[in-house]
Amino acid sequence: MDNNLMDINQLIKAEKTEDIVPDLKNIIELSQKQAYQAINTALVYRNWLIGYRIAEEELKGEDRAEYGTTLIRKLSKELTNEYGKGYTKTNLYSFYSFYKMYPNIFHSVSGKSVPLLSWTHYRTLIQVKDEKARNWYEKETAQQAWNVRTLQRNIASQYYYRLLKSQVKDPVVEEMKQLTTKYQYDKLEFIKNPVIAEFLSLPTDTSFTETELETSIISNLQKFLMELGKGYAFVARQQHIHTEKQDYFIDLVFYNYYLKCFVLVDLKTEKVTHQDVGQMDMYVRMYDELKRTESDNPTIGIILCSETDEDIARYSILKGNEQLFASKYKLYLPSDEELRAEIESQKTIFELQNNEK
Repeated sequence: MDNNLMDINQLIKAEKTEDIVPDLKNIIELSQKQAYQAINTALVYRNWLIGYRIAEEELKGEDRAEYGTTLIRKLSKELTNEYGKGYTKTNLYSFYSFYKMYPNIFHSVSGKSVPLLSWTHYRTLIQVKDEKARNWYEKETAQQAWNVRTLQRNIASQYYYRLLKSQVKDPVVEEMKQLTTKYQYDKLEFIKNPVIAEFLSLPTDTSFTETELETSIISNLQKFLMELGKGYAFVARQQHIHTEKQDYFIDLVFYNYYLKCFVLVDLKTEKVTHQDVGQMDMYVRMYDELKRTESDNPTIGIILCSETDEDIARYSILKGNEQLFASKYKLYLPSDEELRAEIESQKTIFELQNNEK
């Protein structure tokens, strides 16, 4: 019998209890964990090898900095045409930086010094230029099983440096634990991770990133805007936006050919916060930088809130274009009242449908 099959049979036997339900849950979760580890190892190794090969090629250029920039731009274009998204200039530079910062990572892993983390962890770690701090965050992440959001938060809050300066460290550690408890580990996180989906050439499944109510509202908002007859052309749904620190998804993206601009729509099922407004402003700036042409007007962002007690809509601030917004944009954009009524209508329909089940 195959040795791997023998190991699996022995493992199942060792984990067997008198209750089949937890036994099956254990088998499923163990299989998912092993699948994730296998995919993650391949992804990290691929990115390291790409970084190694770029670094090797860069040495051929006399002006390495200029040659490296030109090389990455060329590679991004060719690889994107061949393999789709996942090979942006930013990503390729991350692979290059990863190799430069971790030239011996696979030798270290084989030596059991620090277990291999996920690529998303490494993508976060390479933003830390201080080598001592980066190594500390890496070890703590492995030992404390920090997920990516916890790592991102701790780096952003200067956790390492605050601990160094603190004579009494326990309160700092306890505060960190309290503030990161909400970042619960999702057992299907590797499926939702857009980096994994891009690596496996899988389509993004919006059902992974939306609740049933959100899905219903967003689907109908898409139809609602298209049926307004005011020049809306559908561009994307749950569009993936990657920054240096995090992955985001814009619920709906349209282009309005009367206004000659992109219109971004994001739905929040809780009260709109200043962070939500800031996030939308970031989306708007990114679209203006990456998508907008000289003939396009500034991108518009619409934040929708579907709280239980109140539905509201907020438009992003068009800096320097307030008069343009007042005199022209409102002719083609749905009003606050129209959007509020549409959300409330969809919530009512959703509740009635659930009550009939």
